[in-house]
Amino acid sequence: MKKYLVVIPALLLFLSACNLPLLNQPETPVIPAPNLTMTAIVAQLSATPTLPPVVIETATATVAPSDTPAPTNTTEPTNTPQPTSVSTTITSSPTAVPFRSGKQIVAPYMKNPPVLDGTWDEWDAPQLPGNLWIYNKSAWDGPDDLDLAYRVAWDNTYLYVAVKVTDDKYVQNATGADLYKGDSIEILLDTDLLGDFYSTVLSADDYQLGISGGKGGEGLYTLNGPSEAYLWFPASVAGPRSQVKIAISRGITGDSKPAYRGEFAIPWSMFGVSPYNGMRLGFGVSASDNDNSSKNVQESMISNVPNRSLVDPTTWRELFLSK
Repeated sequence: MKKYLVVIPALLLFLSACNLPLLNQPETPVIPAPNLTMTAIVAQLSATPTLPPVVIETATATVAPSDTPAPTNTTEPTNTPQPTSVSTTITSSPTAVPFRSGKQIVAPYMKNPPVLDGTWDEWDAPQLPGNLWIYNKSAWDGPDDLDLAYRVAWDNTYLYVAVKVTDDKYVQNATGADLYKGDSIEILLDTDLLGDFYSTVLSADDYQLGISGGKGGEGLYTLNGPSEAYLWFPASVAGPRSQVKIAISRGITGDSKPAYRGEFAIPWSMFGVSPYNGMRLGFGVSASDNDNSSKNVQESMISNVPNRSLVDPTTWRELFLSK
C-alpha cells in the first residue's frame, strides 16, 4: 500500500506538467520586412535626371568655326533619315528639372509682327551666332564663303526666324525635297521637349523644315523666284509648305561682304501647337552652302548647334518663349 501511495502523487504531477504554458506555448510567426531593394529600384526609375545649370544666350557673340562637331549623316546630312532606335541608361536625382546642355535661347514676344522684307532692323531680338561647323569644313574657303547669324521671336500666330548668311557665291538650282543641295536654311523644332526629353530618336513631334530663297540672279542684289519651304520630317506629312511666309534679299553687309538675308514666319498651326509664355522647345537653325553652279550638291553646313545630329533631338538646343 505504501508503494502505491508514492507512485500515484508522482503520476499526477507528471500529467499536470503537460499543460504548463512555458512548455506548450505556441511559436509566434515572423513577418518579413518590405523588400527595400525593389523600393529603391522603383524610386530610381521614377527619378528626374540632374543636368547642368542653364545659361541664357541673349547677346551678340562671335564664335570661330569649330572642328569638334562631327556629322552623323556623312553624305547628305539634311536629307530625311530613317530613325534608329537607341537605348539609354540614366542615373539621376529625383528633384531636378531637366534642361538641355549649353545655352538656352530666349525668343522674345513680338507685340507688332515684323515687316517681312528681308531685313531685321526692326526686330527687338538679339543677334546670335550660328557658325559652328557640322559638315565638311574642308570645303570652307574662309568667313566670306559661309557664315551665319540669326534672330528668333514669336507671337500667338507665328514663330519668326531671321538669318544673315555671308556667302560670296549664291547658288541654288534645286527645289522640293532636294533644296538642301543648294544655298538654303534648315530649321529644327521639337514641339514636345519635356514629353520625350531623353528620347534619342526622332518622333512625330520633331520637325525638319528647309527654306530656299530661290535661284540666284545676276549681280549681288537679285534673286529669281520662287522661294519655297519644304518639310522633310515627320516623313508621314513631308512635302511643300506654302503657308510659310518667306522674304529673301541679297546685298552687301556692313563690313562689305556679299550676303543674303531672310525673314520667315512659320505658323504654329503647322506644328499643331499653341505657344505660351514659358514654353520650351528643342531648336536648331543651320545654313547649307553650294558654290558649284553646275551641280546640285550640299558642299558644307554650319549651325547654331555644336554637336547637331539630325536623328538625335537630344543634341538640339533649347528655345524658351518669353513674353
